[in-house]
Amino acid sequence: MAKEKAVEKTFEESLTELEEIVQRLERGDVPLEEALAAFQEGMVLSKQCQDTLEKAEKTLTKVMTENNEEVAFEESEDN
Repeated sequence: MAKEKAVEKTFEESLTELEEIVQRLERGDVPLEEALAAFQEGMVLSKQCQDTLEKAEKTLTKVMTENNEEVAFEESEDN
């Protein structure tokens, strides 16, 4: 059940798949080997989602100054 890394999933797809893994593991009816593989896959998906959220946060917290320079949102409010 190997998955190719060449196809990058959207944030929503990764989050949905992560939620499905969590639900399967919470039911407790998964064989140990399958549970370990699912846990590892979940950790990868979790990292991907976290990275995506961090990038989005950085993008959203930047604003343009009057001189068309990007600055962090917090810095612009101090002026």
